[in-house]
Amino acid sequence: MRAFFPTLALILAACGSEPATPVFHSEGRPAMLSDWGMVTVSDGHLVLSDGVEPYDLNTALFTDHAGKLRTIWMPEGVSARYREGEVFDFPVGTVITKTFYYPVDETGHVLRGDAGLQVSNTAETLDLDRVRLVETRLLIRREAGWVALPYVWNEDESDAELMRAGYSEQLILAEADGRLRPINYLVPNVNQCAGCHAINNTTRELSPIGPAARHLNRDFAYAEGTQNQLVHFIAEGYLGGAPSPDLSPQAPVWNNPDTPLAVRARAYLDINCAHCHNPVGAADTSGLHLNFDAPSGPNLGICKTPIAAGPGSGGHRFDIVPGAPEDSIFIYRMDAQQGDIMMPELGRSLVHEDGVELIRTWIAEMDGSCF
Repeated sequence: MRAFFPTLALILAACGSEPATPVFHSEGRPAMLSDWGMVTVSDGHLVLSDGVEPYDLNTALFTDHAGKLRTIWMPEGVSARYREGEVFDFPVGTVITKTFYYPVDETGHVLRGDAGLQVSNTAETLDLDRVRLVETRLLIRREAGWVALPYVWNEDESDAELMRAGYSEQLILAEADGRLRPINYLVPNVNQCAGCHAINNTTRELSPIGPAARHLNRDFAYAEGTQNQLVHFIAEGYLGGAPSPDLSPQAPVWNNPDTPLAVRARAYLDINCAHCHNPVGAADTSGLHLNFDAPSGPNLGICKTPIAAGPGSGGHRFDIVPGAPEDSIFIYRMDAQQGDIMMPELGRSLVHEDGVELIRTWIAEMDGSCF
């Protein structure tokens, strides 16, 4: 059971009488999320502090159907610089947060947070009567580089405590079809954060993954009105050197039926797999490159034999067999829940059934043969 941490500051914040002020800690590991002042519990809602900007991604990483409220804050007078094809170059002092939550039903079971359920009257807040807060992860840009800190919300949702060693919690997901699915929700420890965020296997330096132009080039329903996120960040002084949205790349939405199947499949693999499976990533020795701009062919897995999959191959010979998804290692690993088999290795305990079906259909419609 999560602990309860009552403080005067939290009580005032919960009553909505003391707005939080964002604070950048250039060193150390503050014990409580409230020490950063990025998000505040006020009048029964999780709200963003002044200057903390929300954002969303065109296609997002699957995390056991959790909903995610993402934010960026920078000190006054500095801004990120646009980098084509890469995550923006963020200045020292930047704090990126990602709050994981689930809507709840009347029985206390959680619902899919990534299903677009309305959980507040604005996309920038969360109604705590309607959601279960689980964790908030911080990425902090300090002089020496990025630092990752995971905070777990306490039982009454008044604050979150730093959990450097990680954390696990058992939840029950109530599906629309009546199924109840257990979730072994895992909060990574600070070392496991590098499993995704050390996107260069040589330097092993941490980096954000989502805040790149192709992921952010979309509209967001801000409290003051809907606006393209790139335009908004420029107007707020948070982004410099960026071209107009129509000249910036734009990642597809993986479940948009109006977008070609192959494009949607590549977008899904890009955000879920390419932080490791790219030419310099943690899986650089695998020879499997799943970044969106990787050329089609063996490096994409087509008729490619795995280098060292072990039990992860399931006895199959090739990562992708055109026209035969059930003979493809991709499907075997994405459809698994066993730790030494499943892909991705971190961030999920459930199978993303819709994601597996997307990749299965993509492979089934491929032309060609491996034999």
